[in-house]
Amino acid sequence: MAAQTKRDATAPRLDRLDLKILAALQADGRMTNVRLAEKVGLSPTPCLQRVRRLEKAGYIAGYGARIDAARLGASIVVFTEITLRSHTRDDFLRFERLVQDVPHIVGCHLVSGGYDYLVQFMARDVAHYQDIIEALLDRSGSIEKYFSYIAIKHIKTRNGVPLELFE
Repeated sequence: MAAQTKRDATAPRLDRLDLKILAALQADGRMTNVRLAEKVGLSPTPCLQRVRRLEKAGYIAGYGARIDAARLGASIVVFTEITLRSHTRDDFLRFERLVQDVPHIVGCHLVSGGYDYLVQFMARDVAHYQDIIEALLDRSGSIEKYFSYIAIKHIKTRNGVPLELFE
């Protein structure tokens, strides 16, 4: 089983300004360094140095656009509980490698409790989801059972990390 990534002991400790920089970039990753510096109360050069340090240390994993899936067309979100047939380390690793290659899987978590993984799929419709899960069953060979839950209404998505946890 893959462990969750832990903070690297050699990575720099974050201070209040680092968290302000992360929060500002998380809200708007396209802002200029000058605007970011103004927002966090630094001059541009030290601000850019901090951003580079945060990038190098891996706190900033990348920059990207948030896409509104509803504007692209009809789609559904399905949460699926998956239980593996056997529970060896190799079984878990094999399944985790497999899900990396399925573009319709937008989230996958190893969980404790009554099943092994909670997997989030995005599909065009129920028939498309069924095709995806059947292909996963065929490719995996190690899924014992699965239960699917179709999301009826989207209530909230928080893009990013709740940085207030780390203050």
